[in-house]
Amino acid sequence: MASDEKPICHGDWHPRGSSRSVETRLVERDGQVRAIAEDGAELAAAVFSRLDITARVGSIPRRIEFPDGSLFETTDNDAVDHLLLANGRKRAGFVHGLERFHPRLLVFVVAVFLLSGLVYRFALPVLVEVAVAVTPPVVPKLMSVSTLETLDRTMLDETKLDEAKRRVISDGFARIAAKSARGASAYTLNFRTGGAIGPNAFALPDGTLIITDELIELADGDTEMLIGVLAHEIGHVELEHSLRQIYRAAGMAGLIMLIAGDVGDSVEDLLVQGGGLVALSYSREAEAAADRHSVELMQDAGYDPTAIARFFEVIEKKLGDTSDTNILSTHPGTPERKKAIREYEAELHRKKTEN
Repeated sequence: MASDEKPICHGDWHPRGSSRSVETRLVERDGQVRAIAEDGAELAAAVFSRLDITARVGSIPRRIEFPDGSLFETTDNDAVDHLLLANGRKRAGFVHGLERFHPRLLVFVVAVFLLSGLVYRFALPVLVEVAVAVTPPVVPKLMSVSTLETLDRTMLDETKLDEAKRRVISDGFARIAAKSARGASAYTLNFRTGGAIGPNAFALPDGTLIITDELIELADGDTEMLIGVLAHEIGHVELEHSLRQIYRAAGMAGLIMLIAGDVGDSVEDLLVQGGGLVALSYSREAEAAADRHSVELMQDAGYDPTAIARFFEVIEKKLGDTSDTNILSTHPGTPERKKAIREYEAELHRKKTEN
């Protein structure tokens, strides 16, 4: 060893564009940083200012790139920090500093969550509307197929309803679907046993509607009431509520994975597939809009426009729901909505009379 040679650390040297590794010691000699092999051969050398040194992040190995493209890699982060300090540079990067100083890390985490909240509150709704506007027809179809497959596999079962009852409900559904903006051909009605979902009806983005045996049993023969509920679900499709919910759920899944990093395949599947199930619940504004759509469709088809209000009466009587939040999670605010439906029907009747 030369008398003016100053050892820095040990590590591995890699030639440019090669994965070959050579055990090497890094030294300072004659004003240059040099990579010296175990046999004494000099592999690379450069003045300090020509070196590209990666920032310190925890215990991740550091890389020092020489001007010829070769790399020296070492786990001795402290030695590299001393080299940096000796040559007038700060020894630790910003990220490593955050890791070492816990109060700063806490501030960083809080900032990430605040930023995520702002994205969810302001940016996500805008992005959802843009996504809905540019979505080609095949996408809602694929979303709906995937969601229905998931529901059939996890929650729903084959209907036990007899053919005659299904035909009566299907005929009434076709009658109101024909009055919709998309027409009868845009909608498909499916019958299922609800299982964990229970008495319910819901629509998927492509116009696939599902009504459960439990809801039909709850109606106790009031087919017109069931048609009013289905008209409500058509409203969700035509106003693209399901599509918006799926995009919003996908955005939330993206935010969670962005914050949490690699959450694993099982959690990722839960977030993505669960997003489709989120489409079964809507905001109060969306539910109110679908209620009004039901009133309009039922009136155009010659049915009682307020038939869906009887649905809420049944819920109040048979399920004991008289609160502002319905026992059926996808239909909140039963008493309030029943009143709003009748008021809207009266408004339409008044306008029709005036004209």
